[in-house]
Amino acid sequence: MDIQQLNNDHGIAGQVVFIEGEGGLPFVRVQSDKASALISVYAGQVLSFQPRHAADDLLFLSSLAYYQPGKAIKGGAPVCWPWFGPDPEGSGRPAHGFVRNRMWEVAGTAITQEGAIRVTLALTDTPETHAIWPRAFVVRLEITIGDSLNLELVTRNPGPQAFSITQAFHTYFKVGDIAQTSVSGLENTQYIDKVDDNQEKHQEGAVTVAGEVDRIYLAVGNNLIIHDAALQRRIRITSKGNRTAVVWNPWAKISADMADLQDDDYLRFICVETTNAATDRVSIQPGSEFRLAANYQIEQD
Repeated sequence: MDIQQLNNDHGIAGQVVFIEGEGGLPFVRVQSDKASALISVYAGQVLSFQPRHAADDLLFLSSLAYYQPGKAIKGGAPVCWPWFGPDPEGSGRPAHGFVRNRMWEVAGTAITQEGAIRVTLALTDTPETHAIWPRAFVVRLEITIGDSLNLELVTRNPGPQAFSITQAFHTYFKVGDIAQTSVSGLENTQYIDKVDDNQEKHQEGAVTVAGEVDRIYLAVGNNLIIHDAALQRRIRITSKGNRTAVVWNPWAKISADMADLQDDDYLRFICVETTNAATDRVSIQPGSEFRLAANYQIEQD
């Protein structure tokens, strides 16, 4: 992917520049009056977002993340598609689908009427993807960088038959101290506890983390808040198109076992994921499209 050509075609003077990033991957650097951001064209993944009013980045990005073809980048806002979690067919395909370890295309850049920057990335089916998932598709990720970060994942079915998907924004949020972090908005909902043999349980009060957490919350609302006391801020998550949400933190053992995480990184992030997961499957008819959206707003305490 030619960096100079990307800048010629899609650069915006003083605000959007394409650079050679880690591992030689093409990155998009956004600098505006409202915020700064870093996006990897590989994986279609936002790696960093910091509004001008915020003292810290919204996102956690591992210092040991891989930046190489075929590998997922640990941190930021990975896209899981067309399935979330293990291969639903059990045929050895990678967890969380195949778009988070492929090169996307730059479909366009623009300045919105509100002065935000929009970067649109796209991915379409190829003979290689057909060998993994034999469907015709067009996936578009619309990233809007303003006072908040807005992600919209649009799946279009150009083929002759309906298909169904599960998907997620597997977003890693930076926190000052996991022990001083909680998530509100999931009170009195049921969840599938993947750490405890997929038992269905009831959430009492706010979600806190004091050990490994891997839960799919069912029939959720569209407003969640991460309370990050150590950084004296709240992260407001507003979503559309989902009926499930995932909360994940690997805790000490898994963090230590992962080569692309520092042993104590689990203390510095929480994943609160906007998902279509478990029974929240999406069926897309021929010629139709489906939109999953999440907006992330930092509010200072």
